[in-house]
Amino acid sequence: MAPTCPSDNTLAVDQSSFWSSGNLNWDEHRIGWAIAGGCAVLTVIISMITVLQHCRNYNKPNEQRQILRILYMPPVYAVISFFSYRYFRSYTYYALIEVAYEAVTLSAFLLLLIEFVAATAAGGDATKAIERKDKRPLPLPFCCWRYRPTKPYFMYTLKWSVLQYVVIRPAVSIAGIVCQVYNVLCESGPYSIYYANVYLEAVDFVSITVALYGLFLFYGLTKEELEGRRPLAKFLSIKLIVMFTFYQSFVFSSLEGRVIKATQYWTAANISDGLNALAICIEMVFFSILMMWAYTVNEYKVPGNKTTSIWRPLWDSINYWDFVTEIGSSFKFFFSYARGAPSTHSSKKMNFAQAFGVDGKSVADGDKSLTEESIRLAPYPYSDARNADSASPVP
Repeated sequence: MAPTCPSDNTLAVDQSSFWSSGNLNWDEHRIGWAIAGGCAVLTVIISMITVLQHCRNYNKPNEQRQILRILYMPPVYAVISFFSYRYFRSYTYYALIEVAYEAVTLSAFLLLLIEFVAATAAGGDATKAIERKDKRPLPLPFCCWRYRPTKPYFMYTLKWSVLQYVVIRPAVSIAGIVCQVYNVLCESGPYSIYYANVYLEAVDFVSITVALYGLFLFYGLTKEELEGRRPLAKFLSIKLIVMFTFYQSFVFSSLEGRVIKATQYWTAANISDGLNALAICIEMVFFSILMMWAYTVNEYKVPGNKTTSIWRPLWDSINYWDFVTEIGSSFKFFFSYARGAPSTHSSKKMNFAQAFGVDGKSVADGDKSLTEESIRLAPYPYSDARNADSASPVP
């Protein structure tokens, strides 16, 4: 018989309130409640300032819709953490919903990087920038193998390596919620093969590892094109949130039964979860400020342009059809690849002139006036054309 999953909550329920016998009843829990709520409100205010700045200067929709999705991460984490602190008996449900948004931000970050790279290539197509890359080794720990970015399947595989997380992570959260309802998740109980938590965490670990590896690979491949766009600052503002929440949760959990002791109304797991939620609420204030700097609106302000309406940007940011399109196009490509379609098996490496949209013959074709230095210094007429339509104010 499988062991019984211990309850995360005590049988006794605190029936008191903030007001008790006409006086304020401020115990440790309610002080934490007030701090968590105040920090959540402050995080929402700071994040909304940044969001509204981008909405009023929505001049590059393909980039800024992804930025808005990323900017939502601190307030989403802060608000959900506040509710998980307030309603601590349902902490697991809130935590599973909260972590699902990480998949959205990582996927949005990849699509943002692709847009940055596309702005440096002919016709605003990121694949054109990739096609000028040579064969190179994979990042650690697979550096013994080499890959060729010019292969037709490369970009589809790269996008799918990250976008799979936006499918798998919510699915893991939904499965976790169902398991919690039937008391077979046992997230704060013994780490046992008899409980679903072991298997769900294993699936999540593999999925996020593949997603992060895809991001690192793409950054290593295109770091020259991303120069000046502060990609590391943008990535760290996301990843540090994930690292802080993961490691502090591990620390608090390890203190259960040792430093953290159960009380009349709170189990040790309740207190550990509450401390983690409170810490997240406080940290999100600082991360919202960091994101305001990393995803500055100054890159998108166009002197003389009228401010844009906020409604289209907000709709674009919650309309995830572009995620569906990217995932669907990848499936379609791999299906064609498995069937042996010729267009999915040929590769063509572009010269500098083709990749950068510079008129004239390549050096290899005998035009000695066209050098890598002259191409590097040539103007990029296509970058303005790419955003010509999106630069007009939205009515």
